Amino acid sequence: MRISTRSTLLAGAAAFAALVAAPVTAQTTATATTATATDTTDQNGLGEIVVTAERRSENIQRVPVSVAVVSGDDLRAFQAGGEDALALAGRVPGLYAETTTGRIFPRYYIRGLGNIDFYLGASQPVSIIQDDVVLEHVVLKSNPVYDLANIEVLRGPQGSLFGRNTTAGIIKFDTIRPGQTFDSRIAASYGTYNTVTLDMGVGGPLVRDKIAFRASALLQHRDNWVDNTFAGTGADGTRGGKDVMGGFDERDARLQLLFTPTEALSVNLSGHVRDYRGTSTIFHRGALLRGSNNVEAEPRDRIALDEADNNPQAYRTQGASVNAALDLGPATLTSITAYEHTAGYSRGDTDGGAAVNFGGVGFGQSMGRIADLDQWTQEVRLASNGDSAFKWQVGGFYFDSRDITEFYQRSYFLSPGNPARNPNNWARLHDVNTSWAVFGQASYRIADRLTLTAGARYTEDRKRTELVKPVFNAAGTVDQFAAANPSAPKTVRLSGKEPSWDVSALYEIDPTASIYARVAHGFRGPTIQGRSAVFNTPFTTADSETIMSYEVGVKTRPTSTLRFNATAFTYRVDDIQLNGNDVNGNGVLFNADHANAYGVEAEAEWRPIRNITFSLGASAIHTEIKDKRVYALVCAFGGLVTCSVNDPTIVVRGGTYAQIDGNPLPNAPRWQANAAVRYDIPLTNNGSLFVASDVNIQGYTNLVLYKTREFYADGNLELGLKAGYVTADGKYELAAFARNITNEKNLKGVIENYNAAVFNEPRIVGVSFAGRFR
Repeated sequence: MRISTRSTLLAGAAAFAALVAAPVTAQTTATATTATATDTTDQNGLGEIVVTAERRSENIQRVPVSVAVVSGDDLRAFQAGGEDALALAGRVPGLYAETTTGRIFPRYYIRGLGNIDFYLGASQPVSIIQDDVVLEHVVLKSNPVYDLANIEVLRGPQGSLFGRNTTAGIIKFDTIRPGQTFDSRIAASYGTYNTVTLDMGVGGPLVRDKIAFRASALLQHRDNWVDNTFAGTGADGTRGGKDVMGGFDERDARLQLLFTPTEALSVNLSGHVRDYRGTSTIFHRGALLRGSNNVEAEPRDRIALDEADNNPQAYRTQGASVNAALDLGPATLTSITAYEHTAGYSRGDTDGGAAVNFGGVGFGQSMGRIADLDQWTQEVRLASNGDSAFKWQVGGFYFDSRDITEFYQRSYFLSPGNPARNPNNWARLHDVNTSWAVFGQASYRIADRLTLTAGARYTEDRKRTELVKPVFNAAGTVDQFAAANPSAPKTVRLSGKEPSWDVSALYEIDPTASIYARVAHGFRGPTIQGRSAVFNTPFTTADSETIMSYEVGVKTRPTSTLRFNATAFTYRVDDIQLNGNDVNGNGVLFNADHANAYGVEAEAEWRPIRNITFSLGASAIHTEIKDKRVYALVCAFGGLVTCSVNDPTIVVRGGTYAQIDGNPLPNAPRWQANAAVRYDIPLTNNGSLFVASDVNIQGYTNLVLYKTREFYADGNLELGLKAGYVTADGKYELAAFARNITNEKNLKGVIENYNAAVFNEPRIVGVSFAGRFR
C-alpha cells in the first residue's frame, strides 16, 4: 500500500504506539531481559543492562554514550521469518538498513550517515564489530549472526576506541561464549515459502575449570517464490519459469574453545565457516511511473527478466580469531588476532525488466566477483582492573585487507555466436588497505557523582587499487581502458593520517537519574571507486571526511519497572564522501563541502505489572548537504530524463545534473518510531500463554541525492505478531508468528535510470519452537 491507501493502518499503528505509551524497542523486550542482563531487582522489575560500549563492562545507565541494546532472543524473534541482521532496521532509534545487492551486501545508516554506494570496495561510516573483530569489507559485514548474546548499537563517532570509519557509529554483535556450566539452546521456525530457520548452540566444560567449548550453527532456507514471466530465451540463454528467484540457503557453523590454564590467563580460540547461495536483489523496472511514488500496480512475486540467469549469488567465508587475556593484577593485557577470508559472486539483471516489454530497448546485466579476500587484524590493549575512581586503557591496532575483485558486463555473458559477444568484457582489480593506530582512554570519578572521560587515537590509513586486467576488445588486441584514457593511471594510491578523540562528562543526579554530555571527533578514510574501469572510465576518489559531533543525554530509571533514556545531538561532517552515478549508471565518488544534522532519539521500557511489558522508542533527524558547487547526475535513459526532478538542474555534455545543496542525506529517515508489547497469561499449571506484537514506522526518506516525485519512501510500516505457550520453568516455548502481517510493499531502494523499485520482505506466517537445556 502507498500513503493514499494506508491511512487506516497508520492510524491504527499510531493508536497502538499511544496505547503502549512511547515508540521503539531499542533496549530489550519482555522476552529477553534476562538473556542480556543481571536482574538486581525483584522478579516483577526490569533487569540491569550491562554493556561494553567502552571496552569494559558497565551498567548502561552509567555510560556516557548513546547506546541501544537488542538481545539475542529479540533478534531471533525478528529473524523467525528468515530475515538477516537487516531486521534491526526500525527496531533501534536512529538506525536504518537496506541493500540493493541481496543478503551479501548490507548497508547501515546511523543518525542519517551511511553510504549508498554498491561498489564491492565501498567503505561505510558504520563499522561492524563481531566478537571484538572489525569486519571492514562490505561482504564481511554480511556475516550472519547466530547463537547471539546481544547487540549493542553505539550512535555517534566511536573513533577513540574503535577506529576510523566509525563516523556514524558501530554495531557490535556479541555471541554466546564458552562457559564452565553446560548450556544449550535452540530456536527453530517454519513458515511461508518453506522458510526454515534453525539457530542453535551447545557448550560447557571439557576439562573442569581448564577447557570449555561452544559449538553453534545456523541453517536458513527459503524456496524460490518469485516467477520470471519472460517467455523467450534471452541473449545470454536466460529462461523464465515459475518460482525461480527469491530463495536462499544459509549454512553456517562456529566452534569456540576457551582455555583457562591459570586463574590469570584465558585464551578463546574461535573458528567459523559460511556457505551461502541465494538470489541477488530484484529490481522492478518501470515500477515508479514518472511523477508518481505509487508502486501498488507492480507485483512483488513476479517479474520479466530476460538476462542474468535469474540473479544468482553465492559466497563462502571462513574466519578464525584468538582472544587472549592475561590478568596482571592492576591491569589486564588483551590480545586479539583475527583472520577473515571470503570469495563469491553476485549477478543481476540491472535494468530490472525484459527489453521486449519496453519497446525493445534497455538491456543490462553485471556481475561482481571477489576471487579472493584476506583480512588480518591485530589489537593489543592494556586496561586497568577494578572499580576505582581512575580507570584507563591504552593499545595499538593493525589492519591489513587485500582482495582480487572482478567486474563483468553484459557482452561477456552473451551466448556464443552473438555478434555482440565479448569474452574479454571484464576487469580485475587488486585492492590493498592497510592501517595502524595507537589509542588511549581515561576516566576519573569525582566525589562519586561526576565522571570525566577522555579518549584519543591516531590513525594512518592507506589504500591502493590497481587495474590488473583491463577490458579488451573481443579479439583481445586492444586495451580499451588505455585507448579511452591514455593519460589515466591504472594504479591509484590514497592515504589519510588523522586523529580521533572524544571527551565526555556524566553526572549522577541521584541513584535513579544521570545526565551526560559528549563531544567527539572522528574520520572516515579516503576511498577509491574502481568499478568504473569495467566501463573504461578512470577511477574516482574521495578524500577523508571528518566529523564533529555534540550530544547531551539523560538516563533514568525512576522505578524498578521503568527505564527511559533520551539523547539530543548535532554534528557536522566536513568533506563528506558522497556517491552519485555517471551515464553508465556507475558509481562516482566525490566530496561535498560539508553536511549538517541535528536530532533526538529516545527509548523507554516499562513493566507496569508482572505480566506485561512495553518497549518504545523514536528518533527524529534533520540532515542537510551544504555545497552550492556540487551537482549529481539525475535519472536518464536514452538521453531523456525519466523522473520528475524538484531541484535546479543544468545540462553538461548532454547529461542533466541536479544541484543538491540543501538536500537531505540519502536513506536518512526524518523520523522513525517503533513499539512492542508482550502480555503473559498465567495458567493453572504455572505455565503461561502469551501474545506479543511489534510495529515500526518510517517517515519521509529520500533514496537518492536529488529530490524527485518518485525516489522517496514515506510511511513505511511493518507489523509483527507472535502468540504461544511457555512452560512453567521458562525452558520451552511453542508459538505461531507472522512477520509483515499486512504484507506491506515498502519501497527500499531504486535504480534511477530505469525507474526501478526494490521492495522489502513479503509476509511470512509460521510456527516456532525455542528451548534451553542445562
